[in-house]
Amino acid sequence: MTVTMPLHPGPPDATPDVLNRMTTGNAEADYILGGGFPANSINIIMGHPGSGKTIFAEQLMFANAAGDRPILYFTTLSEPLAKVVRYVQDFAFYDETKLGTQVIFEDVGPQLARDGAPALIPLLETAIKTLSPSVIVIDSFKAVHDLAPSVAERRRMVYDMTALLSAYGTTAFLLGEYTEDDILVYPEFAVADGIVEMSRRRLGNRDERYFRVYKLRGSQYLEGAHAFRIAASGLDIYPRLVSPKIPTGYEPATERLSTGVKGLDDMLDGGVWRGTTTLLAGPSGAGKTTIGLQFALEGASKGESTLYMNFQENPTQLVRTIRGLGFDPDEVQARGLELVYASPVELQIDSIIVDMFRRIRERRVRRVVIDALGDLASAATDPQRLHDYLYALVQHFAASTITSILNLEVVSGATSGLSIQNAMSYLSDNVLLLSLDGDDRTRRRIRVLKTRGSAHDTRVREVEITGAGLRVMSQS
Repeated sequence: MTVTMPLHPGPPDATPDVLNRMTTGNAEADYILGGGFPANSINIIMGHPGSGKTIFAEQLMFANAAGDRPILYFTTLSEPLAKVVRYVQDFAFYDETKLGTQVIFEDVGPQLARDGAPALIPLLETAIKTLSPSVIVIDSFKAVHDLAPSVAERRRMVYDMTALLSAYGTTAFLLGEYTEDDILVYPEFAVADGIVEMSRRRLGNRDERYFRVYKLRGSQYLEGAHAFRIAASGLDIYPRLVSPKIPTGYEPATERLSTGVKGLDDMLDGGVWRGTTTLLAGPSGAGKTTIGLQFALEGASKGESTLYMNFQENPTQLVRTIRGLGFDPDEVQARGLELVYASPVELQIDSIIVDMFRRIRERRVRRVVIDALGDLASAATDPQRLHDYLYALVQHFAASTITSILNLEVVSGATSGLSIQNAMSYLSDNVLLLSLDGDDRTRRRIRVLKTRGSAHDTRVREVEITGAGLRVMSQS
């Protein structure tokens, strides 16, 4: 079956692939695997109960159910056959017309319970000679493995199974509740061509699931943990963002863009260079969102496709703010501004990054505003993962000459946001700091801490927010 690659930046390096590939039925999984599973291979899908192994295998089965060779699913001593068939019907990939002809479920648990692990080989041999299946799924293979009374019998069973599957050109998937430590112990891992883990971790009040390739012979696969969710369509997988390859002879753009903020362009020696990233840091109420919106609206007014990723204010609030700045929301959206809101409560950094790049590619986005980085940080599972994502994100923007503003809320005297600010300060081309002070009235100030490749105003300047937006006050 033809493998369709998803819209995603930074594909893994690849040499010409001479292997015949089998799709998983999931474009993102195929992308991670370097094109899908090699045909006529033996693969282990491992993970704890409830991690998504069975759903992944079932989606693969129905995606490849075509032609004159059926796909065979053996249930062993894990879940009863009736239960497996009942729950697969809830997913969009299920096709009742293929059941019993192109996709065949068979319960071999009773024979295995009666005759032990050695009974698996005759059952496989009969099925292969009778049906000539193109794919065989054994769920759970570890349950069969555990029936073998000795290490020698386990190794003999695995050897006989490998020889049988290889001789008949069948692609096999062995599902099991294995752990990472089992990879070094059990013989099936030594003969496996591919090893994929599906894990489940608790993060606060929610669970996060990850897809990881440990091994895939003859393949340039994408390493690391890739988040996924179980949805009505099957698995929604979000490949990990990796840094792009910078093309040979890459030259940065030499065009300056207006920020849309009166007086700020002068502080930046005429605006920001196209393709640069600006970190805008400051406390709540200092004007970060207003500057970000003015930058986005300036792009839309010039017909540039602009993406505003917002985790702070809901769409109704943003539309009200846009009207307050003197713009018609429908008009600016027609001219290229896209407002995207995601609740920070259920935010997952992997899914939002994949969605962002899908929109960037589909709409050929030239400007991006992310409001705010702190919400992405709270969605990341660990500081290193966050750092890797932010580094890759900035590199992708630079390589694609996308000009971006990244807002970060920092509170005076607090240390919670310092690590992000420090990391983004050296990753960003421009760093602007907003502040609030004053006893009798609130005074907002802005300071340019850093710009790359240009001179800048080093003075602290007062800013004012009016109905027309934020402006930098003239120096008295």
